[in-house]
This record gives sequence, C-alpha cells and structure tokens, in this order.
Amino acid sequence: MERIGFFAGSFDPPTHGHLALVRRALHVVDRLCVGVGRNADKQGWIPVDARIELLKSMVPERVDVIAFEGLAVAAAQAAGATLLVRGLRNAADLDSEMPMALANEELAPGLETIMLVAAPGVSHVSSRLVREIHRSGGDVSAFVPPEIVKYLESHPPS
Repeated sequence: MERIGFFAGSFDPPTHGHLALVRRALHVVDRLCVGVGRNADKQGWIPVDARIELLKSMVPERVDVIAFEGLAVAAAQAAGATLLVRGLRNAADLDSEMPMALANEELAPGLETIMLVAAPGVSHVSSRLVREIHRSGGDVSAFVPPEIVKYLESHPPS
C-alpha cells in the first residue's frame, strides 16, 4: 500500500526550509502532496496560482502540488493521505503544532500527524522573514531558491 503524506501551508513564498522538509518527508512517505492553502479572507503576497507553479518547478517527481480551501485534514483525506506532515523549527512551532495535531486527530481519526524537525541550516527561515527582508530591500537569496528570487525580481510585491 502506497503511503501518502500531506504537507499543508501557505508557502508565501516557498523557502529553502519548505523544500528541505519536502525532501525529508520523502524518506517517510512514498508520495507527498503539498497543499497550498487558499484563504478567501486574505490576499497573499504571491498569488496562490504562482506559488503552485513555482513549487511544481522545484519539487521532486514524487510530489504533487495542489491548492486547497478549508481544513487541511479534509484536503489530506481527499488526496488519499494517511499522514499529515508538519515541520518544527523551534519550541514555539511545537507549542502551536501540538494543539493542531490533537484537533486534527479529533476531526480525522486515523490521519496521523508526523512532525519533522527542521534541518539546522534552515531552522531560522520563515516566509514572514523573507517577506520582511524583501520589503526592506534586502537580498533574500540565502533563504529562498533561485526560482523565487527570479520571480520576486520580476514581480515586485505591493
């Protein structure tokens, strides 16, 4: 039986940390579905469709990238996933991920959550950090793949 994982997030923008987690998750699952969350109440920094296309150009063959709205557990179940993949950069992430994992267990019994610790070289990287550096005119190339740098150079966010 194929083991499918679901990694949900905003990926706004995708970072080296996100991609490192994708690579690590592929050691645990046969296939990974990366779910880019759409929030109708929020306008993203990079449009969702662009994030999806950028991610598709950067992930290995065993990874699908989709958009989803609503609960991640519902999207994971629709994708045939049996595991939710979450990343932990620090204790604050653990504090926010634990209640979410417990709630997800209530919402979708049998859909397990696995938490992977971020690799040391990217544990400080977040999309929020990248947005702040870029908005202030800084160089984000240490934090995001070249595809994202190129996108940001040709699509300056407002």
